[in-house]
Amino acid sequence: MAETTTLSKDVFGLAVENHELVKLAYDAYLANSRSSHAKTLKRGEVRGGGKKPWKQKGTGRARFGSTRNPIWRHGGVAFGRTGEENFEKKISRESKKVAVRQALSLKNKEKAVVVIDNFTIKNGKTKEATKILENNKIDNKSNILLVVSEKSDLVIRATSNLAHLKAVRPTYLNVFDIMNADKIVIVKDTVKPVENWLLGKENA
Repeated sequence: MAETTTLSKDVFGLAVENHELVKLAYDAYLANSRSSHAKTLKRGEVRGGGKKPWKQKGTGRARFGSTRNPIWRHGGVAFGRTGEENFEKKISRESKKVAVRQALSLKNKEKAVVVIDNFTIKNGKTKEATKILENNKIDNKSNILLVVSEKSDLVIRATSNLAHLKAVRPTYLNVFDIMNADKIVIVKDTVKPVENWLLGKENA
């Protein structure tokens, strides 16, 4: 069964007056995960169009020097993606930690934070992980963020086939995963490392 554990109010019990910092950290996570591989061709990079489509004067039509003009079909793209865009949004380390604490507090207020006694995996089998969740009355079909002290090979093997479960170590907690989780499951021996990291007491 899920076990009652005293959680730090400085991490799980903050009064979040507004969601601006949480929104900023959420957007920064998405922006920093965005790739910039897309690239469009400029008029000089599109194949063909070397011949002037019609003579300069006498046709009654507008003058054009190339069929690869951006306003033509099959022409180049003006101001398109270059593949070198930088979408990064910077947010300080301390601000990230405060945002994570606020997100955890919001989830705890919704009673979505659950502390379990252990998450012992002996054989790396998916059914072991499923059994632990069932024993703690946690719906395996909901989106679960599992916080463990060490993400061992056995834990990875046991959880990788569970599409709705993501296992992370304390220092990998982020606002995006927290806000998108239906349940945040924290192993009892991981609670203190989570609190110490978020409060800057890693060496405590």
